[in-house]
Amino acid sequence: MAKYRICLIEGDGIGHEVIPATRRVLDAAGVDAEYVTAQAGYEYYLDHGTSVPQATYDAVEHTDATLFGAATSPSGEKPPGFFGAIRHLRQKYSLYANVRPTKTRPVPGAYQGVDLVIVRENTQGLYVEQERRYGDTAIADTVITKDASANIGRYAAELALKRRKKLTVVHKANVLPVTQGLFLNTILDLARPITELQTGTMIVDNAAMQLVRNPGQFDVLVMTNMFGDILSDLAAGLVGGLGIAASGNIGDKFGIFESVHGSAPDIAGQGVANPTASMLAAVLMLGHIGAHGEARRIDEAVTQVLEHGPRTRDLGGTAGTKEFTDAVIAQLA
Repeated sequence: MAKYRICLIEGDGIGHEVIPATRRVLDAAGVDAEYVTAQAGYEYYLDHGTSVPQATYDAVEHTDATLFGAATSPSGEKPPGFFGAIRHLRQKYSLYANVRPTKTRPVPGAYQGVDLVIVRENTQGLYVEQERRYGDTAIADTVITKDASANIGRYAAELALKRRKKLTVVHKANVLPVTQGLFLNTILDLARPITELQTGTMIVDNAAMQLVRNPGQFDVLVMTNMFGDILSDLAAGLVGGLGIAASGNIGDKFGIFESVHGSAPDIAGQGVANPTASMLAAVLMLGHIGAHGEARRIDEAVTQVLEHGPRTRDLGGTAGTKEFTDAVIAQLA
C-alpha cells in the first residue's frame, strides 16, 4: 500500500498540462503515493452545470492532500449556478491560511536576497462575496471575525518561529479602524506574549513600497484576504513572476496546493506553459504531508534547471512544458 494518497485536480486551461508534468516529477522523485484524479472548474461547469461534483469532495476528503492546477473565473456577471471552484473549496474546508512563499530563484530580473512568506487570511474579508446593488450604487460587505484573525495570526506566528522569528502584521487600520483594527489588535494580542518573536506592524500601502524597495527586511507577513491577494502577486513579480509562484491553502484538517497563475487560455493546449509553479506547489504539498526529503530533491532539481536551462519562454527561454519537465527529471536522476 502506498504511503500517501494525493488528489490531483487539473482544473481549466493549462492545468491540463502542468499537473501531468508535475505528476511525472513526483514519480521521478520516488514519492510513494497513490493518485486520485478529480475534476473541478469552469470547464466542468459548462459541461455539467456545477463547478465541483460530489466525487471531487469525496476525493479531497479521503486523501492526504490535493494538488490543484488552474481555474478560470469569468469576469463580469457570473453565469447562473457558477461558483469559483478554488474559492469554494477554501470556504468549504475552512482552509483559512493561504501561504505564499517568495524566494529568489536563478531567473532573469529577479531581486537578490528575497526569502519571505505572505500568509493571507483565506476565508473572510471582501472575498465573502456579499455584494448587492441599489440602482447606481454597489455595496460589498467585508467580514472580519476575532476567531478567524486569531487563527491566521497563530499560524503566521508559528511559521515565523520556525524561520527568522520576525512577523509583520500588514493592515489599513488607520482608515478602517473597526474591521482592520479588529484584525490587527487580535494578532498583536496573540503575539505579544511570545518573547522570542519580533512583531511589527505596517500599513499596507507602505508595505507595497517596502516590498519593492527592500524586500530583504521581511520574513513572514500576515494580512487580510484582499491585501494578501494583491501583495503576494507583487512579491512574485520580484522573483520572476507568477510562472514560478506557488501557494498552499491550509486548514486544520485539509490542504489544497496550487499554482498561483491562472488558466492562461491564450496558451492552453500549445505545450508551452511553465510548470514550475505547479512543481513548487507540489514541494509545499510534500512538506505539508511529511515527505520532506522528496520535497527538497524536487526543489533543488527545479532550481538547477531554472539556473542552467532550459527555461520556458516566460523566463526568456524557448523550452516547452515537456522539455522543461524532462530536464527536471534528468536532474532528479
